[in-house]
Amino acid sequence: MRDKSFIDKRFKRIGVLTIASVYILILVGGIVRSTGSGMGCPDWPKCFGSWVPPTSLEQLPSDYLEVYKEKRIQKNERIGRVLQEIGFAEVAQKIFAHPSQYIETEFNATKTWIEYVNRLVGVVIGLLIFLTVLYSFPFLKTDPKIFWGAVASFVLVLFQGWLGSLVVSTNLLPEMVTLHMALALVLLAFLIYIVVRVQREKLYGHFALASGSLKFLLVAVLAITFVQVIIGTQVREEVDLVAFDLNNQARETWIEQLGTSFYVHRSLSILLVLLNVGLYFSVKKLGNPSLMMIVKSILGVIAAEILLGIVLAYLALPAFAQPLHLLFGTLLFGLQFLLLMMYYYAQKPNQPTPELVA
Repeated sequence: MRDKSFIDKRFKRIGVLTIASVYILILVGGIVRSTGSGMGCPDWPKCFGSWVPPTSLEQLPSDYLEVYKEKRIQKNERIGRVLQEIGFAEVAQKIFAHPSQYIETEFNATKTWIEYVNRLVGVVIGLLIFLTVLYSFPFLKTDPKIFWGAVASFVLVLFQGWLGSLVVSTNLLPEMVTLHMALALVLLAFLIYIVVRVQREKLYGHFALASGSLKFLLVAVLAITFVQVIIGTQVREEVDLVAFDLNNQARETWIEQLGTSFYVHRSLSILLVLLNVGLYFSVKKLGNPSLMMIVKSILGVIAAEILLGIVLAYLALPAFAQPLHLLFGTLLFGLQFLLLMMYYYAQKPNQPTPELVA
């Protein structure tokens, strides 16, 4: 029993650390976007052909813009052909037709190192998830879902790394950026699931009856938050286009020039606030301190999101608020998913052999 307790605690510690690291990566990724550093390194996995990026223009060949543009175009052509062969002709055509692949970003040491730090954090997460897989081996017989959940997380991180290379090679093609963000949320869900599952026996039997309406509300709120984060990513992409067209001038006019996504995003936030307030009162009726702590945290995050939204809307989209807005949006998703998982196990009856329960 002592050994099992050690294994469980060790797995939980590495899982929580990995989740925290993913949020750090999301924050750093937001800083990359808000500072326009996404193409700070024009190649992948190296940066300007080196594992340690340059610090000055003198370290690069005089024709570096043409060299890296040509390399990116060749890579995109290879990717496009593969996508066409497996039936994604429309996506391939967007890659071929997108004008940004023919534009090379001039070297900027600050932006290069911001992007490089982003990649280093990604490597750290890969190592942490690899450790998560190693620490999940004891569960292969007693609870295979924990092991396979860890493996799925590792595979997803590898895929995210490959997708990151496509984001660079396509010069931040909007569809690639959106998919990258969506998979980051899926990764968080996998990690939260296995961390909660390893301690689920402590949650069993907290409620005599399950509430179908509460479960439906939890799923609905989670789904809307997921959609809201994705739409927010698309709004961010629209901001980038407007900023490019205006040569990063007249920031106070950017919001006026945004399309439908911005207004959908703003309107959906009102619905999200109302649903989460309803969620608070529904959870309060259960009288469970752990669930109440999570739902109060959810309301706190929403309050921070509202404040940041006001700052973005009325202070001409200041760069410091953009990554924080993204971070709190993904944190909201994570807390809601955590609440859903904890409630799912808490409403199950006490079970004498939890290791064998599906």
